[in-house]
Amino acid sequence: MTPQTLTLGQSPVLYQDKYYIRVNREEDPLFYFFDYDTRAADINMQFQHFHTFYELCVMLSSKSVHFLEGKPYEMQAYDIFAIPPSVLHKTQYPPGGPCRRIIIQFSLPKKAAGLCNEYEELLSIFRQDVHAFRFEGTLQQKIYQKLNDIFLLAGKSDPIRDLSIHIKFLEFLTLLYLNRDSNKYADRAEIYPMEDKIYSVASYIHSHYAEELSLQTLSRDFYISSCYLSRQFKTVTGFTLTDYIQMTRIRNIQSMLLSSDISIAQAASACGFASFSQFNRTFRKHIGMSPSEYRRQHRDLSYERG
Repeated sequence: MTPQTLTLGQSPVLYQDKYYIRVNREEDPLFYFFDYDTRAADINMQFQHFHTFYELCVMLSSKSVHFLEGKPYEMQAYDIFAIPPSVLHKTQYPPGGPCRRIIIQFSLPKKAAGLCNEYEELLSIFRQDVHAFRFEGTLQQKIYQKLNDIFLLAGKSDPIRDLSIHIKFLEFLTLLYLNRDSNKYADRAEIYPMEDKIYSVASYIHSHYAEELSLQTLSRDFYISSCYLSRQFKTVTGFTLTDYIQMTRIRNIQSMLLSSDISIAQAASACGFASFSQFNRTFRKHIGMSPSEYRRQHRDLSYERG
């Protein structure tokens, strides 16, 4: 797929709508998928989902809100959002015209002679407290030039095309890593206090889903009346508190079923379900099939990545 139209102008990033770059398959130890597309509010996700690979979202226009484990990040043009594997996330786009973006999905070899520790350190940018990057001026241009190089390399007929893309992407990640202390992104400075409180409750659910959670315990711990918390939580997140807790547990169980050999009963217990029969009913209600059917149909291929 050769690019026909390049959009640069005032933008530091080359872009063509519906263009994509693929290196290897998702089940391979090393793979890349660069997706140049647009998203609009009419296809916003309802609940958060996860992947078994790393993902970067490069915003190229407008504003959006990215959620990672219930925590919101307000993004603007040319911000980068870093999503680790098996972590719940979603994006909400504002009403109006579609937002341009580049989605980069990738995996690096888990076994690379002499480089395992270096890869692990490089990928530590996905484990920071703040998952958004914002750079300015010449540094922003320097970082995005690596993506532009990849964009141009992809259109060439070259026997070492895929290797060249791999090298350029490692250079891109290296620049993010080396300049992480120059990150200008700051958490939302101005936010309604109650909305902030509700997002704190949501984030708490994501980190404590294995524990006993209820409207009563959360309202007590966050010093909010149960009636007010119930009403505001639905208003802010679009979900009842009970459904949000259940879906967070189910999503984490899905990840466990795909990435380990843990038994279904152990996964249910580890994620906060005290009753196995209730877990089965809840799983089928939200996923549309039994846990054993889900595991059989969606068994992750990451075991083959070596």
